[in-house]
Amino acid sequence: MTLRIVRGLFVLSAFIMGTIWAHFYATDFMSPIPAPLWPIVAGGGLLGAIVAALILFGLSLITQEVFERISPVIVAIILGLMTGVGVSWYVIFWLEIEDGAITVYIGATFVLLFGFAGIFLGLTRASSWEELVRRVDRQVLVRHAPKLIDTSVLIDGRIADLAETGFLEGNLLIPQFVLHELQRIADSPDDMRRARGRRGLDIIKALQEDDSLVDLEIIDDDPEDVREVDAKLVRLARKFDAKVMTNDFNLNKVAQIEGVKVLNINDLANALKPAVLPDEQMKLRIVKEGKEALQGVGYLDDGTMVVVDGGKPHVGMDVSVLVTSVLQTTAGRMIFSKLQQVLS
Repeated sequence: MTLRIVRGLFVLSAFIMGTIWAHFYATDFMSPIPAPLWPIVAGGGLLGAIVAALILFGLSLITQEVFERISPVIVAIILGLMTGVGVSWYVIFWLEIEDGAITVYIGATFVLLFGFAGIFLGLTRASSWEELVRRVDRQVLVRHAPKLIDTSVLIDGRIADLAETGFLEGNLLIPQFVLHELQRIADSPDDMRRARGRRGLDIIKALQEDDSLVDLEIIDDDPEDVREVDAKLVRLARKFDAKVMTNDFNLNKVAQIEGVKVLNINDLANALKPAVLPDEQMKLRIVKEGKEALQGVGYLDDGTMVVVDGGKPHVGMDVSVLVTSVLQTTAGRMIFSKLQQVLS
């Protein structure tokens, strides 16, 4: 809406300026002055409006990618020309040259030299300048090893416990669009989703406490040309050279494809679980039946699922099992075993 108002004001201003120039031309350069002056003035205003419309159309053809590519070139050319004009004025003033022709030659020479230098640097070093500006924009954040927090991590809640241990260092960044997504979940009519959203908001509040061992910052950066939250996170991670903290499997894969480092709390939890090797004996309680015939399922204290071959008849009993294999997946770890002895 704001952009439409600005465009309308630009066209209206161009129309008024066109009428002013037409009136100036008719009264100062036309002899005799036309008796009905309004057709010329109206024509000038119409011409101004047409020129403004053509300018707006040309600007609409410039995409974000094109603008990012040509802006360093334009800046380099303008700086080169301005430097040439400034140096020529200084030389003319320092040498006290009063001859008009010589001043024109000196000015044209310096403008040509520095203008060419600006064009050359803009065309050959534009990408390097772009990278320099990007690094300056993110230098403060890079120094503190920033981590972008995904919605799934806030809903999960374990990040608060991890922060209390002191192992989580650097700035934690939560973009506004992640916060808005969490608020939408908290306002959901579904009781389960609403509870998860509120837990995520409580985790943010806990991380913002004065005694928290991490620095949490809410940032306003929002890539408007990207609609998906996952894609926005990946874009910001590349901009700030940050890592993404997530438990989302799809975001994990997309970020790795884009070359963004990912911190997955599930991977951390799996890595901290005690190692279990084949032919190792353990004790557990079988709590339910398995999917296959005669299989029972039990769980270790850390939540690892243990599939027991021959354990189906002993649901609700404590048994001793022998580990046969261990399967590690991104969702967690599964242990396959066979029944050794019924304990109780």
